[in-house]
Amino acid sequence: MKIDRLIGIIFILLQEDKVTAPELAKRFEVSRRTINRDIADICKSGIPIVTTQGSGGGISILDSYKIDKAFFDEDELQAIFSGLQGIDSVSKRSYLANIAEKLSKKRNQIESNGSIMIDLSSHYQKPLVHKIELIKKAIQESKYISFLYYSEKGESARRIEPYYLIFRWSAWYALGYCLDRKDYRLFKLNRLWNMNIQSEKFVPRKIPQKELEFDDYFSTEIIHLKAIFSKSEKYRLIEEYGIDCYHVTNDGNLFFEWDFASYSYMRSWVFSFGDKVKVLEPLKLCRDRKKQAENIVQKEIEYDI
Repeated sequence: MKIDRLIGIIFILLQEDKVTAPELAKRFEVSRRTINRDIADICKSGIPIVTTQGSGGGISILDSYKIDKAFFDEDELQAIFSGLQGIDSVSKRSYLANIAEKLSKKRNQIESNGSIMIDLSSHYQKPLVHKIELIKKAIQESKYISFLYYSEKGESARRIEPYYLIFRWSAWYALGYCLDRKDYRLFKLNRLWNMNIQSEKFVPRKIPQKELEFDDYFSTEIIHLKAIFSKSEKYRLIEEYGIDCYHVTNDGNLFFEWDFASYSYMRSWVFSFGDKVKVLEPLKLCRDRKKQAENIVQKEIEYDI
């Protein structure tokens, strides 16, 4: 796009003392005549361009007009590059290569010295990238999307007005107005399949501020868990809830106490520890664990050969 090229030329001229038209033409893969027209358009916008002929000549911006090339220090540039790297991990298009070139000629040096790497993809990277691209397109064009959604309540067909893509709680979500539920809903992308962009457009709504307070989507009845974990599970407790989430009992095991906003999540999390945990509260979870154990024994008997 022409506007991208013009912005790119301006950033190069801000970073370089001087550059030739053939160099710009090669970098942006256009003709020298196109570059000459671009330079004329940049001049019309009020940016003072200076051209010099002959050996050592080229195109530059008037020195008195240039902003300080140290507008971003190296730490700030590294933060920008790390963020772009994260976006690239879930995008078909590389934003890092294009934007980093515009921001700094020191890109390679800063990237090589970088100590932070961000990857926002998941085990399902290919379908996730495809979903993100489709939702971005639908948001930009104000078009409905339809999909099948799988949740603990079962499978349902949904049609929504998409408004935001959100990365939070180690997962990607789409926020939209659900036409089936007549309300705003948050949909986890890994549970969202068979998605299609509809041809029909919608008139974007003014989203109430409370709908953008994403913690509220998970704020339900608080369930208090008390459990004793085997000391072998210390690493998991620390990884998920921090170094102070338990205290050591007299027999060396780990007493854990925590509030959960979702019973189903708490249930699946506790069950994942198998026989490495003993539940004290809530009573419902104790009963569910007992029932599961009985079902497992019964299935083993039924299939015993």
